[in-house]
Amino acid sequence: MPFVTDDPNMLDDWLVVGPAGGSPRTTRLLGETLHLHTDVDGTPHARLGADTLTVQSRYGFLWVCPSGRPARPLFAFPEYAEPGRRIVDCGGLGVAVSGLRVIENFLDMAHFPFVHPDYLGKVPHTEVAKYNVDVDAATDEIWATDCRFWQPRASAAHDTGSEVFYKYRVMQPFSAMLYKSSSRPDALDAIGLFLQPVDDEHVIAHTLLAYFDDVSTDAELIAFQHTIFGQDKPILENHAFKRMPLEGRAETPTRGDTTSVTYRRWLRERGMRFGTVRVAA
Repeated sequence: MPFVTDDPNMLDDWLVVGPAGGSPRTTRLLGETLHLHTDVDGTPHARLGADTLTVQSRYGFLWVCPSGRPARPLFAFPEYAEPGRRIVDCGGLGVAVSGLRVIENFLDMAHFPFVHPDYLGKVPHTEVAKYNVDVDAATDEIWATDCRFWQPRASAAHDTGSEVFYKYRVMQPFSAMLYKSSSRPDALDAIGLFLQPVDDEHVIAHTLLAYFDDVSTDAELIAFQHTIFGQDKPILENHAFKRMPLEGRAETPTRGDTTSVTYRRWLRERGMRFGTVRVAA
C-alpha cells in the first residue's frame, strides 16, 4: 500500500483515524486519503483506493492497522467503561509538527508555569519534583509515577491552587494517557491523547476525557482542554526541528525530563523512523 512510510512502528500498529460512527467521510493517514463509513449495525469500514483496511471501533474512535498485520492488540483503557465516569470527546485539533513532539510535550511538566500560567502552573512554583519512570516488561508501555506539581487551576472544575498528583502512560509512539487527581480521593481522572499521523510533520490530536466531574458542563471541559492545547500549539509548531531528533546530543535534557529521555530511548530501541530526523554532529 502506498503509504509515505515503511516504518513497522506505524504500519503494524493501531492508528486512530477519528471518531466512531457518523456519516461516510474521508480523512488523511500517513500521506494517503482514507474513506470511512459505518454500517447500520455499527460495523466500521475503511478503504484506501480499492483496498479494504483492517479497522476496529474502540473507545469511541476508529482505529486502522495499515498493514493488516497488527503486531499487538490495541492498548487497554479500562477507565473508558468504568461506572460513574463522564466520557467527553474534545474533538480533533491539527498540529503542524511530528506527533512524537506532541507526545513529548504532553509528558513534560516543566513547561507548565511558563506556557500555561494561571492554569497548570505559576511562577515561582517551577520545580519538578523527583518522580519514577519505568517500562512495563509485560506491555512495553512507559509509566511515569509519583509525579506532582503545584497548579493554580488544574481543570475546569477547579478555581483554587493545589498540588496535583499525576501518572503518565505511553502505550504507543502516538498514544498516551495522563491520570491525575480527581474530585474522588480514591480515584484519578484520565485524559487520553491519541494522535492521527497525517504525515511526518502533521497530526490530528484527538483528546478524550474519562472524568469524575459532576460540576462542569461538557462545553466547559472541552473549552479548558482547547485553551491548554491552544497555548501549546504555536510552541510545538515553531520547534527548530519539526521532526524528533533521537540522538542525545541534539537537545540537552534536564532532571525534569526523565520521562522524555525514557520516551526517546524507547523509540530508538523500537527503531522508530517515522517523524524523526537525524542531526549532524
